[in-house]
Amino acid sequence: MTQVVLACEGLSKRFGDRVAVAELSFTIAEGETYGLLGPNGAGKTTAISMIVGIMRPDAGVVRVDGMVHSVRNTAVKAVIGYVPQELGCYPELSARENLRFFARLYGLRGRSRVEEVLRVVGLEARADEPVSGFSGGMARRLNIGIGLLNHPRLLVLDEPTAGVDPQSRNAILDSVGRLAGEGVAVLYTTHYLEEAERLCDRVGILDEGRLRAEGTKEELTGLVGEPDLESVFLQLTGRELRD
Repeated sequence: MTQVVLACEGLSKRFGDRVAVAELSFTIAEGETYGLLGPNGAGKTTAISMIVGIMRPDAGVVRVDGMVHSVRNTAVKAVIGYVPQELGCYPELSARENLRFFARLYGLRGRSRVEEVLRVVGLEARADEPVSGFSGGMARRLNIGIGLLNHPRLLVLDEPTAGVDPQSRNAILDSVGRLAGEGVAVLYTTHYLEEAERLCDRVGILDEGRLRAEGTKEELTGLVGEPDLESVFLQLTGRELRD
């Protein structure tokens, strides 16, 4: 039986009078890619911040690999790879130097994992060049590489292709697809329908902090009798995905 790597149970968060996330519950199994699909402001980043342990939920529980997660739980954080929207690399350093720096923060020694990650994200040929000279897509791929250094059981990607060219987007999507094939549980947020359809085994439609529906593409389109995910989203939320 496939093991559940991530289980979110009733996650809720509000900021003053505004409800950012309301009673969010879903699971992700090993080797599964789960997409949180929603427009900007839907609550995706707030949900991710609670899942990776950056932000404390007002209510609900996050379990990763069977362990209850919290902002102070370093044991759980050690099995999570987090790739935020913002680039986390240092532009004055090379790709290899960035990876070595973050590997040391993880307590990793030796060069083998750094070299392996460079191959995974396709930066071997440019590994010793300063990141300041990289294209946006290359910097995004390095950002993903940093999230892979610790051999994560759960990889969380928050709109990792935002602002990159089509060729770089394809390279990123190919890398993510291979990781899921190796047994990594992947949580992928996006507001690009084509990415969700290409990558995700299941999709959760998030709007105004609430999970309106979830399932495979076939399950979601069958649920409301619509031919595609864009039409499903419009019918469930009353608005376009990219508004």
